[in-house]
Amino acid sequence: MPSRPNVAKWGHSMAAKAKPADVEAEEDDKPEGENAQPAGKSKFAFLKFKLPSMKWMIIGGAGLLVLVGGGGGTYFFFKGSGHKETHAAVKPATFVDLPDVLVNLSNTGADRTQYLKVKIVLELPDATLVPQIQPLMPRVMDAFQTYLRELRPTDLDGSAGLYRLKEELTRRVNAAVAPNRITAVLFKEIVVQ
Repeated sequence: MPSRPNVAKWGHSMAAKAKPADVEAEEDDKPEGENAQPAGKSKFAFLKFKLPSMKWMIIGGAGLLVLVGGGGGTYFFFKGSGHKETHAAVKPATFVDLPDVLVNLSNTGADRTQYLKVKIVLELPDATLVPQIQPLMPRVMDAFQTYLRELRPTDLDGSAGLYRLKEELTRRVNAAVAPNRITAVLFKEIVVQ
């Protein structure tokens, strides 16, 4: 007797099997009465359709979700912020002049001493801060003097050096006048000799 490797290995033979036919049993609700229409000619016959498989329903639902989400995101990204333009009343900035600062720069064995002369203006967000900051000006000037004396001439090279100086002075002023805050430190004049 010849052995069947497929049957022993997989549990079924390679011969074609008869597959059960898909049978859909749909029961139509037949109206009772003498005006009943035949089942094939119902006026709602166009509404009867076969539902797609669960796989296609999930794929279609996911695709619809992606389209709706993408459309909504696009709408809010491009249109959402443009409609709510409110113009806030722009307060004029307030400026406070500080006395000129003249310090000698830290030199590392150079022949001559170099000096830094700076005219500084503080930009305040509101004019009501001026009376609160004026009593603290000695503290602000002390912070400037101690920081500027430690600078080397190479620390002030280029626009990047001046930007770092401006940011550091703004940070030191805000620490000196806390809890109040200034907007920026502005240079009216800066000279290195």
